Amino acid sequence: MRQNWRDLLFCHWAIEPEQIRATLPQGLHVDLYDKKAWIGVVPFFMRDVRPFFAPALPVISNFLELNVRTYVHDDAGFPGVWFYSLDCNQPLAVWIARTLFHLNYRHAFMRAEQANAFTRYRSRLAGEAWEAYFRYAPRTPPRHAEPDSIEFFLVERYLLFTADKNRQIWSGRVHHAPYQISDAFWELSDPVIPRLTGFLGLDRPPDHVCHSPGADVSIFRLRRHVFGGEIS
Repeated sequence: MRQNWRDLLFCHWAIEPEQIRATLPQGLHVDLYDKKAWIGVVPFFMRDVRPFFAPALPVISNFLELNVRTYVHDDAGFPGVWFYSLDCNQPLAVWIARTLFHLNYRHAFMRAEQANAFTRYRSRLAGEAWEAYFRYAPRTPPRHAEPDSIEFFLVERYLLFTADKNRQIWSGRVHHAPYQISDAFWELSDPVIPRLTGFLGLDRPPDHVCHSPGADVSIFRLRRHVFGGEIS
């Protein structure tokens, strides 16, 4: 698939590795930075989502997404992203992702406005009364993350892992130019973060925040994942 990811806010909290380890399927391991595991909450805009052979259709190709993620590696040490949830306001995208990609997409009521460089972003999961709120804007000129930096560890990930109902691990390659990132102005509804992530102890400001204007992305098909490699 082809996708354009725009105006991403990366909010991250350090967390004890044991909390993450207990949630992962066999074959995936917690990836650490500074001896800590990390939980990410990332609101952004999905634009021009389409199969590689077809044009984008405005009615279904543009929507909002809010994902909750952590960072893992397989038995061979290949690093990637493990998604706990991916909330989205496009029901067809939710159905396709759950059916074909084994990803935990969830339907949410979402809206976002942009003015004076700021994004105001709201998301309410279907069936829930609480709402996640984010207000953010870039604060510094964009730059590339330095290798071995915390920013590089958190944002430069080009492999996603997921699992089907039988706990079989699947993986998919992601390709895009390296992110440009900025320090960010930010405001968020702290009390809902534990509800959004499912982890206690995150009712505090994030330990790391940055913004990216986005990237043009290619998503390759998922394959069953075995010992750090992929098989059809």
